Amino acid sequence: MTISFSYDKKQVLQALRYHFITRSEIRILLIVVNVFAIVSAVLAYLHMIQPISFMIFSVLWFALILIIWRILPSTIYRKSDTFQDSFTMRLDEQEVVLGTSRGTQAWHWEEFSAFMESPYFFHLYFNSRSFFLVPKEAFVDIIELGAARQLLREKIKK
Repeated sequence: MTISFSYDKKQVLQALRYHFITRSEIRILLIVVNVFAIVSAVLAYLHMIQPISFMIFSVLWFALILIIWRILPSTIYRKSDTFQDSFTMRLDEQEVVLGTSRGTQAWHWEEFSAFMESPYFFHLYFNSRSFFLVPKEAFVDIIELGAARQLLREKIKK
């Protein structure tokens, strides 16, 4: 199957946020900061610590969310020329072929380490930090989208 697509900025930013939130190290960091913020709030309420401790953890939590949710995705979007191009992609039994006005690149299915599905994209991972986004809206209909999903499940073993 062959699809053509370009990227929508809002959808890409959401996909990048989804990527960051699903990273185990970021999830652990968010949990730890939230636990410390809650514990410091309880201890400040019970007058066991000074309120400044609660304020420090609150500022830390706010900064972390701001970085993960706004700054990091926006920075990656601005620095990557990929999101400005238009693409054609062919998915078949042997490989994935990606084409732009500058040329084509083919990958055998074995080169992908995993795939993940977010609300607007399929994330095709080469390794834990390198991936390619395939917009779901590029598929003609729900049947073609389902066929692509099935092909990804068969060819890319998580």
